[in-house]
Amino acid sequence: MKITRIALLCAIIPVSLLAQETTTKQDTLESKLIELNTVIVTGESNTDSVLTAIKNDLIKKVVQPKNVADLFNNFNGFSLIKRGNYAIDPSFRGSQYEQLNIQFDGGTKAMHACPNRMDPITTHVVPEDIERIEVIKGPYTVRYGATFGGIVNLVTQGPEKLGNGFHGNVSSGYETNGNSLVSSLKLHQITNTYDITANVGYRDFGNYEDGDGTEIPSSFRSLDYGLRLGYNFGDNQRLQAHWRQSFGRDVLHAGLPMDTEEDNSSILSLDYKLLGLSGFVKEVNAKAYYTYVDHIMANTRRPSFMMTEALSTIDATTAGGKIELKMKPTEKWILYGGLDAMLIARDGGRTRVVKRNMMGNFLPEPIVFQDKIWQDSYVNDFGLFAENKYAITDRTMLTAGFRYDLVVSDIQDPEADFQELYDNLGQREEHNVSATASIKQKVSDNAILEVAYGRGVRSGNMIERYINHFSVGQDPFEYVGNPNLDAEVNNQFEIGLKGHKRFEKGIDVLRYGISGYYAIYKNYIVAVVDPTLNRKFMPSAQPQEVKRFINIDEAYKTGFEAEAEIDFATYFNFSTALSYVYAKNKDLNESLPLTPPLTTRFGLGFKKERLWASLNYTITSRQDEIAISFREQETAGYEVLDARFGFEPIKDLNIGLAVLNVFDETYNNHLNFSFVNQTDFTRVPINDPGRNFSAFIQYAF
Repeated sequence: MKITRIALLCAIIPVSLLAQETTTKQDTLESKLIELNTVIVTGESNTDSVLTAIKNDLIKKVVQPKNVADLFNNFNGFSLIKRGNYAIDPSFRGSQYEQLNIQFDGGTKAMHACPNRMDPITTHVVPEDIERIEVIKGPYTVRYGATFGGIVNLVTQGPEKLGNGFHGNVSSGYETNGNSLVSSLKLHQITNTYDITANVGYRDFGNYEDGDGTEIPSSFRSLDYGLRLGYNFGDNQRLQAHWRQSFGRDVLHAGLPMDTEEDNSSILSLDYKLLGLSGFVKEVNAKAYYTYVDHIMANTRRPSFMMTEALSTIDATTAGGKIELKMKPTEKWILYGGLDAMLIARDGGRTRVVKRNMMGNFLPEPIVFQDKIWQDSYVNDFGLFAENKYAITDRTMLTAGFRYDLVVSDIQDPEADFQELYDNLGQREEHNVSATASIKQKVSDNAILEVAYGRGVRSGNMIERYINHFSVGQDPFEYVGNPNLDAEVNNQFEIGLKGHKRFEKGIDVLRYGISGYYAIYKNYIVAVVDPTLNRKFMPSAQPQEVKRFINIDEAYKTGFEAEAEIDFATYFNFSTALSYVYAKNKDLNESLPLTPPLTTRFGLGFKKERLWASLNYTITSRQDEIAISFREQETAGYEVLDARFGFEPIKDLNIGLAVLNVFDETYNNHLNFSFVNQTDFTRVPINDPGRNFSAFIQYAF
């Protein structure tokens, strides 16, 4: 069901707050509840920033999201990296994985345990718990951790907007393509002093069929629950604890060599806020969190099981926190300063039982091997930051920030061959410096222009540093990490304009926004074939070559997003959005991998009291700018039409119906992985679902 409005909003953080705070001393909500700093992007008035985006009204208008990544499906500038129905990662402007700083509620993070990313952060929270998605489009703030390609903040639903008393909602949905069922329940108990929120959700998705009727192995089951407790010590002080767990079972990954038997995650976060202080320091914000993920994957359902049994048990912990002070040296100047940390550790191994030799004959006695996956490694990031906002005039805002990161990494249980490859293994320290500066100008009462520069620095992730002869990419190569990688640097420049116009005689409002960017990359991390390395596992399999992660000297990325929406004839609106990315690896004279194609969207909506409907038409162009070294293939363009309808028969009861992919198009996105180790499938990209009928019902009380 359609997002009624994708706001054409914002820029590099809530700069509109400064304009509000220089004219008022009110720091609390009208209710007794204090809103914690889970919202990092505002979207309320003509003071909105330009270079960010907000997506809200997610649950009511989205039919059966498989996980949180599905919420990005119609978000301009975003694409999805799909390995099946479950392991889906968002990509923004061709940046993905750790290039995007993805977090919950302004800072909580959960890193995947699986080296194939079967369990990205988007699988650890139910979509029904997400109230809105905020995106900072580049390295245009230093307050929320090291940022390379942008920040994605997933804001969970809180009690701030509800009144005192008992509240709740229950929802359920069904899809015909895959015989899939979703259900969830959420309850709130709210008083002036404390509030309690509990939620639970269950998803059971079957294998879907593409437009040609081919069944795609993609079924999974998941159970999630959460509990949030908040306590207000007064009108200016709040402490909140949030506990959530997620359990995935029997997850099939069509684009990966193994399937998930179990995936279990636990996330605990604590948030504290003290505001309304009268001195130089106006607010104190603090956060701490701990995440544990244990993951079991196997090849039991795959053809390779007849030759070799493989079972991997791995775990990951992510811990961190932040303390930030909000200071006000003058009426026109707000200064933020603080410390943060993110500590990532992973370990685990794979047990292989080889039952047949290379000729296919059974061995007299199976041979058992133990392979180290993460080699007991860690990467810790300790950050120090300061960011200020200064109102030069009533119409001009300056934002500038500086950040220093100390990154400490080590591999504590290396395989013998990895240790032979790198004889200088040991603890390593990196010192990264990031910065940003922007000017926002209100060029008229209805339009804002913003120009920004950001220097974002990202040290290599654990796969890029420490993986040892595992197939972790979109291609079939074995990959070897490089613990000596330099941190990659993004010097990004951007200009954006947004505004609105009100007309007479039947046409109410036109909203528009456009932003263009140019990013210069230094030390960009890619994997290339290393002729000095030999394949380690299944040495007779193709390809024989092995890839090693390296830094390249010269690369860049440029592109733009444009959006417009107009309300007309009282109840109707028409919207269009366009996004384009061009990336170049100058060292290898080819595109950077996983660059999405040109995407154009059109939407026609109707909304009247308790009735709404929408048509969404998406045109995805051919992608022939590819990374040859990544074994990328050119992909054809395609067009998809979705129709959605919803009504409220009685107060607080919402029913939604949808036909997705109305014309039963057979297609695959350029970022989809290919089938791997699947019976009856060659290594071709995974097709997306064909026609799908969906129904959704939600009742709030």
